[in-house]
Amino acid sequence: MTLRTATPADAQAIKAIMKPVVEGSTATFSSVERSVEDWATLIEARLKDGRAFYVAEVDGKVAGYATYEQFRSSNNGYRHTMEHSVYLSDAAQGRGYGRILLITIEEHAREAGHKSMIGVIDADNTASIAFHEALGYKEVGRIPQSGFKFDRWLDALFMQKML
Repeated sequence: MTLRTATPADAQAIKAIMKPVVEGSTATFSSVERSVEDWATLIEARLKDGRAFYVAEVDGKVAGYATYEQFRSSNNGYRHTMEHSVYLSDAAQGRGYGRILLITIEEHAREAGHKSMIGVIDADNTASIAFHEALGYKEVGRIPQSGFKFDRWLDALFMQKML
């Protein structure tokens, strides 16, 4: 696995990774897929704003990505608290790539002077919760029935790590 900064040219591969996540899981509460153009714009914006956006490549193919943005970005009072996104293709799961991606963006955020990183997780997603706990994240809050997907209510679990 190699790690590199994402470029807009990675947008199609990232969209392909997210398609089954959006369509078949609650790892994201969203039921709307971003377009390739939206992904390219997001990559450019994050990098322009000094945020990290990395992709993991396996055999020359994008197998996952990680990025972060300010938590509640419309309020500068949260300017040192970041929220991350880490996603892998199904084939890349369970190989330690997610761990490498998350640690890498944590280091980037720390070096940029940020204080903490937040993950917002479906409270029923025990694999993601265990993943975050193994990397030092602690549960700091829950918002019951705050998401709705697949005709059911979802609880948002907030996990935080001080950088």
